[in-house]
Amino acid sequence: MRDLAIQAAGGFAILVAVIHGVLGETKIFAQARIEPGWVKLLLRLVFQCSTVAWIGFGVLLVAAPYMASEQARLWIVGAAVAAYGAGAIGNAWATRGRHFGWIAMTAVSVLALAGA
Repeated sequence: MRDLAIQAAGGFAILVAVIHGVLGETKIFAQARIEPGWVKLLLRLVFQCSTVAWIGFGVLLVAAPYMASEQARLWIVGAAVAAYGAGAIGNAWATRGRHFGWIAMTAVSVLALAGA
């Protein structure tokens, strides 16, 4: 059951990251008026860094049950919970709880902890 929980956390983490990246490009940066152009590009790249990092954590969570080290599993869960937990807290605070992202990131953290 632990393996299923941690792998579900990983799959959901990847899904949340992809949605984050797509919505950022289609809803935020498509409408943003930021000058000069290089600043807009820089902001887009920094925004997408979290997408890439969250996908990486998702892949690690999916792979964790196949690792021979229980300690590696715990470190992966700890790092993923820290990253997704910080994202959930920031999202909930910045949007005053009106955005679904904090719920999705909290779900990833809870599933990962259940699989620890």
